[in-house]
Amino acid sequence: VFQQMFKAECHFINGTEKVRYVQRSFYNRFEYAMFDSDVGRYEGFTPFGECNARHWNSDPDWMEKTRTAVDWLCRHNYRVFAPFSVERR
Repeated sequence: VFQQMFKAECHFINGTEKVRYVQRSFYNRFEYAMFDSDVGRYEGFTPFGECNARHWNSDPDWMEKTRTAVDWLCRHNYRVFAPFSVERR
C-alpha cells in the first residue's frame, strides 16, 4: 500500500508580522519535496522530488499561487489558527 500526502504549515512569529509558509510532499512516508516561503522555491530530496521540484519551479502560475499562500492562507486565517497554535503554552 502506498500513500501520497501533502502537508501545509503556517509558522507565526510576532503575530502576522513575520509569517513562514511550509508545504511538504510525502510518498510512502518519505518526504520527497518541500516549499519554504523563506527560500521561495521548491527543493527536492529524492530523484522523484527533484524532478517534481524542477517542474513546479518552472511554472510561473503555480509559483505565484504558492508564494502568495503566506497572505491568502496564513495571514487570512490567523484568527482561526492563533488559539490552537500561537497562544498555546
